[in-house]
Amino acid sequence: MSNHTDMKRLTRLSAILLQLQTRRIVNATDLAEKFAVSVRTIYRDIRVLDQIGVPIASIEGKGYSLAEGYKIPPVMFTEQEANALITAGQLVNLNKDSSLIRSYNDAVDKVKAVLNYTTKDKIALLPGRVAVSLASLEQPTSSSLSAIQDALTSFIVLRMTYLAAGKKESTERLIEPFAFYYSSRQQWTLIAFCRLRNDFRMFRLDRIVTVNTTHLKFSPHQLSLQEYLQEKEINFISPDKQLS
Repeated sequence: MSNHTDMKRLTRLSAILLQLQTRRIVNATDLAEKFAVSVRTIYRDIRVLDQIGVPIASIEGKGYSLAEGYKIPPVMFTEQEANALITAGQLVNLNKDSSLIRSYNDAVDKVKAVLNYTTKDKIALLPGRVAVSLASLEQPTSSSLSAIQDALTSFIVLRMTYLAAGKKESTERLIEPFAFYYSSRQQWTLIAFCRLRNDFRMFRLDRIVTVNTTHLKFSPHQLSLQEYLQEKEINFISPDKQLS
């Protein structure tokens, strides 16, 4: 086997390891498509990782998963990857939700911490060379996205005070957060089951006055986000296209 082939395989093994670390279950077919190799090649790669001591569990009919509690050493970012994150940060600032901006910036700081000094100097230059349109800064803001994300993934009911469009008085509602929709107007919208209306509703985050967690839990909804958006005839990018 040539050095070039060995390097390609080593790079792929590292990438598979990263996928195992970032996702609970990875599917051999999905990995094969991602790395443009055969499923049989992925099977061989998984065996190699297993042989060098990576505790990979095979879940019948689903795929592979890292054994719970196993930690992989911190990943070193390339200069190009760090540049992509810094540039994306300028776009994150357009979403107008302060909680998401704060969380993203905290994550980027952790990325910067593992870069070498030369790359850090280059990264420091980039933000001053990316401009944002002033028109995007005039839109309403919000600060509840991160808190709602936590409730959505933990299936916790939220108590929300909401001011609907054209209304002078707000209403208090118990909601079951379901999904988020980011519109072409650069606005975050929460899709949630509203117990007051006994139906799914869309709430603009900039119109949420207050939001607090409760001690109530709810069962995951069987409806998928794609089904909901198609039913409402809302254009969207599918998760597969977002990750491609």
